Amino acid sequence: QVQLLESGGGSVLAGGSLTLSCAATEYTYGSYCMGWFRAAPGQERVGIAALSYDGRTVYADSVKGRFTISKDNAMTTLYLQMSSLKPEDTGMYYCAAAYLRVGRSCHLGTDFTYWGQGTQVTVSS
Repeated sequence: QVQLLESGGGSVLAGGSLTLSCAATEYTYGSYCMGWFRAAPGQERVGIAALSYDGRTVYADSVKGRFTISKDNAMTTLYLQMSSLKPEDTGMYYCAAAYLRVGRSCHLGTDFTYWGQGTQVTVSS
């Protein structure tokens, strides 16, 4: 069973940058889909970025052009580079992973199987 551990959260001023990391306990192979989710205070968790095994990426409109999702060559760590941060980016950030069934694509609504515990990001104005 894949275990995920996020790190890199913290407090930053608006306009600043942070990079989140998500370490997986095992090599992700085959048709995987990995994503980042955000739960703003008092709100449900929503998908903000997803990365498919074939390199395709998907972003929520709220972060497009400011956030970048990527994975290391060792296939064990997922990243979320965040720039031009806004106070509305504040929240708990979670990474997630899933192995895709045949014919299924990776997107923000993918049924993710594995979840991390989250890392807090606070952006102040």
